[in-house]
Amino acid sequence: MSAPDPESRGTLWDALRRRTVATEVSGSVPRGLRIATAYAWRLLIVAAALAVVIWLVIQLKLLIIPLLIAILVTALLWPVFSWMLRHRWPRWLAIVVSVIGTIAVVSGLLWLAVWQITQQWGSVRARTVAAVEQFRQYLIDGPLHLTAQQIDDVLAQVGPFLQQQTETLWTGALAVGSTVGHVATGLLLTLFILLCLLADGGGIWRWTTRLFPRAARPAVDGAGRAGWRTVVTYARTQLLVATIDAVGIGGIAFLLGVPLAVPIGVLVFLGAFIPFVGAVITGALAVFVALVYNGPLIALFMLIGVLGVQQLESHVLQPILMGSAVKVHPLAVVLVVAGGALIGGIAGALFAVPLAAFVNVVAVYLSRRGWEGADGTPPDLIWRTVPRTRGRNA
Repeated sequence: MSAPDPESRGTLWDALRRRTVATEVSGSVPRGLRIATAYAWRLLIVAAALAVVIWLVIQLKLLIIPLLIAILVTALLWPVFSWMLRHRWPRWLAIVVSVIGTIAVVSGLLWLAVWQITQQWGSVRARTVAAVEQFRQYLIDGPLHLTAQQIDDVLAQVGPFLQQQTETLWTGALAVGSTVGHVATGLLLTLFILLCLLADGGGIWRWTTRLFPRAARPAVDGAGRAGWRTVVTYARTQLLVATIDAVGIGGIAFLLGVPLAVPIGVLVFLGAFIPFVGAVITGALAVFVALVYNGPLIALFMLIGVLGVQQLESHVLQPILMGSAVKVHPLAVVLVVAGGALIGGIAGALFAVPLAAFVNVVAVYLSRRGWEGADGTPPDLIWRTVPRTRGRNA
């Protein structure tokens, strides 16, 4: 065997020397700092990936928002829809009953709310103007002794601020669109996606899992099904809670003689799907209507009723109905709703909690390797048996 030439020996020596210097430099850095930097660059890559995803969602909002709405509506309809399938209803009939029934209920509520608004709007507007003028006069003659010019200056500052915040909220919202054409297109696309999900949701999901490598399919399938069950549980709970809130607050407004009780109930029902934010806004609206139309005493009773219903929801209904299926801490709910509102406006606040619950359950499932059967069944065999055991209704 011939000895290595001088040039090769020099190259090996240089490589060995560089490796020794690198080892000495790495050894001189504290271990905690090395661990922190290792986490830091990985977190930076994850943050960059999330930023790209959010940017893509904003750019494709005309497609993403109808898709998310259709998924959420499917989750709302899933308990009734699956019940009809279990009782051997034809799939087409279950789809027709679910979709037509939902459209009929929503249209009936909106018609009832609009009808009552048209019946009582003139009286409410007149009482509101009188109440505002009475409050203005109290500020002038009361203990504050404000002048009319000072009140006008404050209103001149508050008015543009509120208008700016409202415009920012609507502009930043990931809405379906700002024109009538966009809204109509979004509604048709949402209806089409909803029909496809109800008709062949299991087939769509199995096709989606085949996009992943074969070794990863059991994990993707199990995590997706666990996340879907969580979203269904969340939607079912929110629907029941929203109904109880609407009946409670609307019923209290009706008993107290507050006008627009039905529109208030409808707004409470819709606002309940945005945790915390919707409840606060709709509750404040009910108290405001009672204040300007019925006076401070009725407004106080209305406030007590709204707080009582919300306390019942947060301390009794949510823990009992939600159970352990949606393991999202209330602090996390507040943070994700605030973050979703900042990023996506109203749509971001609406979808923040179900997305957070889905991601949380999927992460826990993957970390626990839940797709590996407790009986030791190989993951590949689990994947092959999923379509047969689940069927088209999965």
